[in-house]
Formats: sequence, structure tokens, C-alpha cells
Amino acid sequence: MQVQIHSIHFDADQRLLDFIQGKLEKLTTFHDQLISGEVFLRLERDAEKGNKVAEIKLHIPGADLFAKRQASSFEAACDETVEALRRQLKKSRKHLN
Repeated sequence: MQVQIHSIHFDADQRLLDFIQGKLEKLTTFHDQLISGEVFLRLERDAEKGNKVAEIKLHIPGADLFAKRQASSFEAACDETVEALRRQLKKSRKHLN
């Protein structure tokens, strides 16, 4: 699966990029036809704690899945976002069967 990661108004370090890539690769165990993914990492100015936002869009045949979560670290936000997408993938597979 091809993954594009966009960090808005900051430069994400390689460790964070590798972490996100690894999380998204694990989603292929739930759906074997993932086409691509887009990740947007953003810092929210108005929130003091939990100002890291992760948005992920997954492209699968016939649909796009999207999730967005906010947390105190990008890793936590990505964990929660990937978990939400995992649930969506499981639901989409049930509809296909």
C-alpha cells in the first residue's frame, strides 16, 4: 500500500513517519485490497493539551474511509485513528461478504 504523509506547518521526524507507516501496514491484515492512504498531521493552536491531530484517509475498492482523532502526542492520535479505521474496515468486509 502506498502511503503519503503530510505534516502541516512542521517537519515530522523519521521515527514518527516509520511509526505511522508500520501502523497502516498492519491494516492490510483486515483488508487485503488497500489501495493507498493519506495521512495529515496537524497542530491545533486553540487546544493546550491534546493539540496533535491525525487525519487518515484510506482508499479501498469502491470506497474511501476516513478518521480523525486528537491527542497529546501524534503517536496516540495515530493509534486512535488507525483503530477507528480498523473498525471501519471490518464493517466494510462484512458488507462485502
